[in-house]
Amino acid sequence: MARAVASDRPPRYERPPVETSFAPFESRVRAMLAEHPEMPATLIAERVGWTGSITWFRDNVRRLRPEHRRPDPADRLTWAAGEAAQCDLWFPPRKIPIEDGSRVLLPVLVITAAHSRFTLARMIPTRRSEDLLLASWELLGELGRVPRRLIWDNEPGIGCGKRHAEGVAAFTGTLATTLVRLRPRDPESKGVVERRNGFFETSFMPGREFTSPADFNAQFTQWLTRANSRVVRTIKARPVDLLEADRAAMLPLPPVPPPVGWSNRIRLGRDYYVRLDASDYSVDPAVIGRLVDVHADLEQVQVRLEGRLVAQHARVWARGMTVTDPAHLATAKLF
Repeated sequence: MARAVASDRPPRYERPPVETSFAPFESRVRAMLAEHPEMPATLIAERVGWTGSITWFRDNVRRLRPEHRRPDPADRLTWAAGEAAQCDLWFPPRKIPIEDGSRVLLPVLVITAAHSRFTLARMIPTRRSEDLLLASWELLGELGRVPRRLIWDNEPGIGCGKRHAEGVAAFTGTLATTLVRLRPRDPESKGVVERRNGFFETSFMPGREFTSPADFNAQFTQWLTRANSRVVRTIKARPVDLLEADRAAMLPLPPVPPPVGWSNRIRLGRDYYVRLDASDYSVDPAVIGRLVDVHADLEQVQVRLEGRLVAQHARVWARGMTVTDPAHLATAKLF
């Protein structure tokens, strides 16, 4: 009591610090983190012979790890004319009506020339490789030239890890361009196109309504014409004014189009329909049992027998639809 009265602060319980069970291992953990900053805590525990609570060990490794991570500075990038185009998928935050009456969120392929900031874009039915390459070829055709590098993140339809998706290598080989796929968590290397995507959401989307993907593409293309004529703050110039210098340093379009689109060869069954992207399309029943070639782009589905056209339909974007040509139905009733 006398000690409490003599004290200049309220009494409180104080426990002298004691060595924790982790302390004998800390120096060895620090040495391993200094050499391998991202080594998993479970592996470190195994290497140092830890036998206690793994949760307690993880908590201590988490505390020490930031001290040993190497700096990862992000350099400011400059882009020479013709050097690169950045590619990305933008998902507009509004559902678009499609053929079956439903409304869905659809991807938009965006290609931005890194030097001039000139942007082209198109809404596509899926993010499958076939549609990504079809739209890429269409947009590069509008550009009229091929950037020396096409920069993507790890989009599954383009490739993941060290492997390109099927058809991508043939596409870039025909264009004589280089495909660069960025490592994960590297937004700085594709910031040009990603900033444009944010610009679309604040400057294009508000107040607009769309009746179909075609209507979206028509409105967006018209708006991009104006957007490419505005001064970009970071380069203090209009993309349209820098475009010709950018294009002049790019590669020419190939004399032969690259292999793009949906292609398949099947034997036509008795129900005389072929399936493409989860929808079915009728074929002339006269060729039942024969091998037919199915090909589709972003607009049409065509079926050929030895080069002869035996079916043609507008491609639908809805899934699970059955598209029937009345002539095929009439022919089937004759058998």
